[in-house]
Amino acid sequence: MESGKINIHGKTYLTVALRVTSFRSEHPDWGIQTEIYGVDDASVIMKASILNEDGRVIGTGYAEEKRASSQINKTSALENCETSAIGRALAA
Repeated sequence: MESGKINIHGKTYLTVALRVTSFRSEHPDWGIQTEIYGVDDASVIMKASILNEDGRVIGTGYAEEKRASSQINKTSALENCETSAIGRALAA
């Protein structure tokens, strides 16, 4: 794996960490806002929005993580969900 790049089913994707770093560099006055849409013992749903310097929404992304889907989600579903929502918002 190259730094910041990952291969999924034969396609190369940039990690969310790399996309956030690029976003911050290219748009230092813009922001990322996240909101919890739902959270319970089974799942987490989050929304992320990309805001320009005037607070206008430029992109939105939603994500859902099931707590039972993996060992990491048993303890970190919220964090994983937020990261996924941010990645989707940046892609939008």
